[in-house]
Amino acid sequence: MTSSESTQRLLLQSLWDWFRDQQTVLRSPFFPVLFSLTVYLSCCFPYACLDLLCSRLTLFHRFKIQPQKKVTWVMAWRCLRKIFHNHVCFLLPLSVMHWYWKPVVSPQLAPDVLSVVRDVLACLLLFDMQYFLWHLLHHKVSWLYHSFHKEHHLNTATFSLTTEYTGVWEMLSLSFFSMLNPALLDCHPLTEMFFFITNIYLSVEAHSGYEFPWSPHKLVPFGLYGGAQHHDLHHLKFKVNYAPYFTHWDRLFGTLREE
Repeated sequence: MTSSESTQRLLLQSLWDWFRDQQTVLRSPFFPVLFSLTVYLSCCFPYACLDLLCSRLTLFHRFKIQPQKKVTWVMAWRCLRKIFHNHVCFLLPLSVMHWYWKPVVSPQLAPDVLSVVRDVLACLLLFDMQYFLWHLLHHKVSWLYHSFHKEHHLNTATFSLTTEYTGVWEMLSLSFFSMLNPALLDCHPLTEMFFFITNIYLSVEAHSGYEFPWSPHKLVPFGLYGGAQHHDLHHLKFKVNYAPYFTHWDRLFGTLREE
């Protein structure tokens, strides 16, 4: 093991030891919901500030994908009301049930860096496939679209807070996929947390409505990752770009649109 690897392992172990010291918080049935909500709103906050407070600044406005569309406080409040309603009325009771049936396990050792990266990427690829198939089905079958998915398409121009502006069935389906994949891969609890944070951030970024020079799809080569413009085009054109992150499934099914 090199000194760099040892340092990274030590940092992960220190972080995990700190989390293990917070057992009262980690073992609370309220922690998963509070963690999810905190991470989600933290990811949305900078984009929401750009939309609501800095919308007239040319420095930022030129990066907006649909600059003619304006985000209002009414739109933002409508999204926030829906998000809190879904978390409190549906995710919280499920979190309590999960806490009752499956107590939190806290192994002593932290995972190594390589296993964290590998497992997070594997979880993202699995989630990308699951959501692509779910998404495609709910667009192709009319009654599924109108009953469960149409609400998410009320906005043809996405902004960060629309990420979780969904009906109950869609929210529960995506939450199930997010929880299932780390369990299938037997991920370390710390890796699971890194996956949740990454998944939420990428989802918010895809709905942000902004195309920055440092956007994730510009960092991934060969057009393998879609990003905000990829998903914004889905909301605009409706029958293209079903995958949330990567582009290989849309290429395979002939639904990729890159303009």
